[in-house]
Amino acid sequence: MKILADPQIFNAQVYGGISRHYTEVFSELDKNTEIEINIPVYVSKNEYLKVSRLYKEQHKRYDVLFGLFSKLGISTRKMVKKWNNKKTIKALQKKDYDVFAVTYYDAYFLEHLQGKPFVLTVYDMIHELFPQYFNDAAEIAANKLTLMKRAARIIAISHNTKNDILKIYPEIEEDKIEVIYHGNSILPQVNKSIDVPENYILFVGVRDNYKNFEFLVRSVKELFEADASLKLICAGGGSFKKNELALLEELNLTNSVMQKRFEDDSELALLYKNAKCFVFPSEYEGFGIPVLEAMACGCPIVLTKNSSFPEVAAEAGIFFELGNQADLREKISLVVYNKDVRDQYIEKGLRHVERFTWQDTAIKTYEVYRAAMG
Repeated sequence: MKILADPQIFNAQVYGGISRHYTEVFSELDKNTEIEINIPVYVSKNEYLKVSRLYKEQHKRYDVLFGLFSKLGISTRKMVKKWNNKKTIKALQKKDYDVFAVTYYDAYFLEHLQGKPFVLTVYDMIHELFPQYFNDAAEIAANKLTLMKRAARIIAISHNTKNDILKIYPEIEEDKIEVIYHGNSILPQVNKSIDVPENYILFVGVRDNYKNFEFLVRSVKELFEADASLKLICAGGGSFKKNELALLEELNLTNSVMQKRFEDDSELALLYKNAKCFVFPSEYEGFGIPVLEAMACGCPIVLTKNSSFPEVAAEAGIFFELGNQADLREKISLVVYNKDVRDQYIEKGLRHVERFTWQDTAIKTYEVYRAAMG
């Protein structure tokens, strides 16, 4: 099987759940000598792709050129997208592939398919359900619908995402949607340490709008007032913005809430491992890879009882009612101050996460690609 992989998500993300998903799946498929993966890029800034076997030596030569552009203050993002899209279109026109794997919702390639099948993965329906959070929601939703109608097969990353697709767009044929879960990439770290407070809860990733960071901070204010040793670490997501700093100052929490960069997966694993719990207060997620990461590292999870979370975390999750600050405080307190409960959920998480592997994701993805070929 020859798989031509659309590079658009690698053009858009340096880090991110979607690009990690594709790097892991394509890397697993690449181990099969009967499968050929072609990712038509000249260059990519995506860190997952760059450290994989999929990123060839010829790509690294272009890294030097684009690195020089960056040093000269020349923005390369649009240039990279333009070059990589042109290379993809040339590959499509050659028709030397069996199936085209589409990695996001830009429909730039449609007129160049020449009858060849493509498979679309849909991660969530957030642009349709929460358009107020995105400037480009209407455009992305329209493109997504166009691609779903044209795709030979659709992969949904959770049953919740599949149900949302069918609820919003009942014209999409249910029998061409296959649910395939993500795997976990983070391995627990042993015999390593990291400089963190002894007593902290963890938030991971971007903090904007539907991620509900402000709700979390306002909810835990009372806990911090009662226990000065308790801290909140925000891993990744960039430095605090002006409005976030103003919020922390307003609540008198500047010494209780801190942002921490992590250099790689091993540092992130240590942040999970040493936390009293990981809190995921998001309004909506198509899957939520950090749920698996936390479980794999022995970190209990406190998360909203909505969207895909009950499906993904199941009995290993400690759930609170969306929008209920008192309920969130109660659940955090339960796991932070009760070691028996904490140990119980650590054990549940370690057992539950074993069900999610990239090998399984890749095998099921291969079957969908084969079905798309007819």
